[in-house]
Amino acid sequence: MVIEEFEHGARNAKSISQAINRLIKRELEKRNWIPESYIFADEEYGKEAKGTWRPDFAKGVLSVEVAFNHRSDISWNLIKPTLASELNHVKKAIQTSGGVIIAATAKMKEKGGFDNACGTYEDYVQYLKPLSTMLPAPLAIIGLEAPEAFEISVGKTGVGNNKKGTVVEYALLMASGDYACPNCGAKMSDEADECPECGRRLLSAPSC
Repeated sequence: MVIEEFEHGARNAKSISQAINRLIKRELEKRNWIPESYIFADEEYGKEAKGTWRPDFAKGVLSVEVAFNHRSDISWNLIKPTLASELNHVKKAIQTSGGVIIAATAKMKEKGGFDNACGTYEDYVQYLKPLSTMLPAPLAIIGLEAPEAFEISVGKTGVGNNKKGTVVEYALLMASGDYACPNCGAKMSDEADECPECGRRLLSAPSC
């Protein structure tokens, strides 16, 4: 599912972050979650603020933040669910009771082609202790693990410093000890870097 979403995206992407974002957005909207709902009803903190004061999704008592952005945004991503949950002098547009933050683990960041500056699940957990007195609302922090069947190889596009990610799947290790292509089933050696039948780029095992 992630591979298809990544490869059929409208633009050349470096990581699978946008593909995962689209998949989450699609599934939550099917379940009537409101995307980018404003926390406050006051116009100064709504449309005039150009998106500053809103979580990625909200529904009922929960808000959700898909946090694949810069490490410098970690504190703000943690504070937004609290603002959505706590009473405020500014009139509220939503009133939740807790929040969910979805982040990439360090391994997902590495294998998924994420930018080096991206904040990780481990970073979010580290921030909780010093910010604990500022975060009274319940928070669930979810760390997405690296894919088990593929990784993203990042290379330059040839246009300036632009980079593009390419899916590299892992060959299947059969009970016989041989490797096989997960796409067409053709046998391949453990030293091959592509399927001899369909030409799909493959790795015999996850890279270290």
